[in-house]
Amino acid sequence: MQIKPSIRKSEDIKDARRRTKTIPSGLRPSWTFSFHFSLFLALTALALAFGGTMTFYDDIYPFYPLQRTPFIFSTSLLTVILVFLVLTVGLLLIVPGIRGKSRILWTFRILISLFIGAVIVALNFTSDWAEASLNASTTYKSFSNVMVNAEVGLHVGLYGINITLRGDPVVQFNETIDYNEMFVWTNSIDEEYENALNKGLPNPILYIAEKFTLKSPCGLIFQYRYSGRYASATLWTAFCCWLLANILFSMPVILYAGCMMATTAAFIFFSLASFSTIYNLPQCTFIIGTKPFETNFSASFWLALATGLLCALIGVVVILLDWLFPEKMREVFSVGVDSDDDDVYSEKGYLNAGFLEGVGLDGVIVKGTSKEPQQISTLTKF
Repeated sequence: MQIKPSIRKSEDIKDARRRTKTIPSGLRPSWTFSFHFSLFLALTALALAFGGTMTFYDDIYPFYPLQRTPFIFSTSLLTVILVFLVLTVGLLLIVPGIRGKSRILWTFRILISLFIGAVIVALNFTSDWAEASLNASTTYKSFSNVMVNAEVGLHVGLYGINITLRGDPVVQFNETIDYNEMFVWTNSIDEEYENALNKGLPNPILYIAEKFTLKSPCGLIFQYRYSGRYASATLWTAFCCWLLANILFSMPVILYAGCMMATTAAFIFFSLASFSTIYNLPQCTFIIGTKPFETNFSASFWLALATGLLCALIGVVVILLDWLFPEKMREVFSVGVDSDDDDVYSEKGYLNAGFLEGVGLDGVIVKGTSKEPQQISTLTKF
């Protein structure tokens, strides 16, 4: 009978403690507001302390995607350039250790050879095999009549296209107009186009990108994709031939090295012919504003042509000189020259007769213990 009142008393004490620790419901919003307001003041103070005029979100709305920066330089192309620059510097470091006039020849060999290799690899990652650009006044966004003056560009590579849009001036209607969007030759290019629609990219970019989708009646993707794939495959084959040519130049088979350089040039020309097939079929008409939009061969195409001609020239010259002056060519390339002197043997020799007692040489038995060496006219019969 005395236990129950004690239990109730303990429960009352716990309820009282619970009430003292909880915040009344009417005061909870004020505490939340005070916390966020103090956090806002602290962040603003830090921004003013470090940035001066820096705003809280840097003029970017907090619930929208960040402003995108335009594509500047391909990381794959940058990697290729850095790798060949390191190889060039490493090989040039050994040039001071080469004596005589061959030092100049080795320097030219290293520079020209690495230039050819770097160009062959880099051409696979460039986006300016064919280009088109024009300045026009065109609509900027969908469902808007706003017109902007801009330069529209189309850059075609072996693996995709880059579409650029740069305003003239860049800032118009309080917005920076500077876009560079890439679309790769894959089966998901329609999904990339849908993503571009969801991002709300400008109308000129969407107009050009739509021409390269799988569902487009123009069918440009089939022309450009297969031409680019075959051109890339032949370029990689040319790179393999270039590697073999460099290996053969270090061996006494200069003629075959010249043949491999000519083969390298042939595969580069095959890649040019493959890419040129994009103009065999009727081209789809592009109209930006009121002006036509047509692509033409650009820097990478002409660089590949120049590199192919250089390889062909080197191959032909090496083949002709090796045919006319084979020994001189081996001396120039510092490779071994085969001669008959290695097979010459002496018919006379001096041996210690102490080691040859009882040994027959041409039917003659050597006897005696004389320590003086004896002359043996013939040692070996062939």
